[in-house]
Amino acid sequence: MLRFCFTIVASVVIFPATSFAHGVAGLRFFPTTFAVDDPFISDEFSVLCNTIKMNGEAGGPRVQTSSLDIGYSKRIVPNFGIELDETYQRLHTEDDGTVSGFGNLVVNVKYQFYTSAEHETILSLGVSDEIGGTGNHNVGSNSFSTISPAFYFGKGFGDMFESTSLLRPLAITGVIGPNIPTESTTDDVRNPTTLTWAFTVQYSLMYLQSAVKDVGLGQPFNRMVVVTEFPMETCLNGNCKNQTTGTVNPGIAWIGKITELGIAAEIPMNPRSGAGTGFFALFHLFIDDLFPKSIGRPIFGN
Repeated sequence: MLRFCFTIVASVVIFPATSFAHGVAGLRFFPTTFAVDDPFISDEFSVLCNTIKMNGEAGGPRVQTSSLDIGYSKRIVPNFGIELDETYQRLHTEDDGTVSGFGNLVVNVKYQFYTSAEHETILSLGVSDEIGGTGNHNVGSNSFSTISPAFYFGKGFGDMFESTSLLRPLAITGVIGPNIPTESTTDDVRNPTTLTWAFTVQYSLMYLQSAVKDVGLGQPFNRMVVVTEFPMETCLNGNCKNQTTGTVNPGIAWIGKITELGIAAEIPMNPRSGAGTGFFALFHLFIDDLFPKSIGRPIFGN
């Protein structure tokens, strides 16, 4: 799996830059990030690799967690669509062997209800269902479902500063919403409700070069966005009440005409979040740009 991830990152093909069909608000292009969901809906396909070492429960041995995540989203109408996500996991416990299998299938519907070109803003609402019993129990897949309504946002700073300000390439994206289990207890163990609050801070070298000032950046730097993620989750009830887990993920995304490549570190914020620095590797395909007149367009509408 690690060799596959590094192969994705190494296989960078430079495509000529043109317009983008998704993730755009005015002059702002919001890239797909690693652990924080997009604020927009589009036709796209993603492969995300991740590996990190986790501390064992109750002082048990550490577990090296590696995952290969496959995601696909499809617009039904221009601003409304469905997203499917499946993850294959490999868990290696020190001195105790390895287990692997698929996690539960996640289905998300998302409505992009507001887009402002002038203010470089995208707002969306969505609800996802991690469908219980569709994954392998050996890798921690639950037998019950988890419903997660969410609010998504993306905001560029291009309208907030003078035209030549070097702060204009800044942007933020994020998502906030509860994760509600459909089963309150399993085998006398409480299944807690949690709150996801996750955001990214981005600095777009693409925006700097094309919309602020030509600073002489050449390929591949003029197609890059520097991203730092803060994916956080707080337990709202049960034995873990008020405990927060999360990581800080500094990385870089490179954006071509039909594909995006990215790599990021994953730094745990506390022992519950990880036992060492992990990494992400992302391969993303813009189906709406690759097949704009067929499978890359909404099923209904233009």
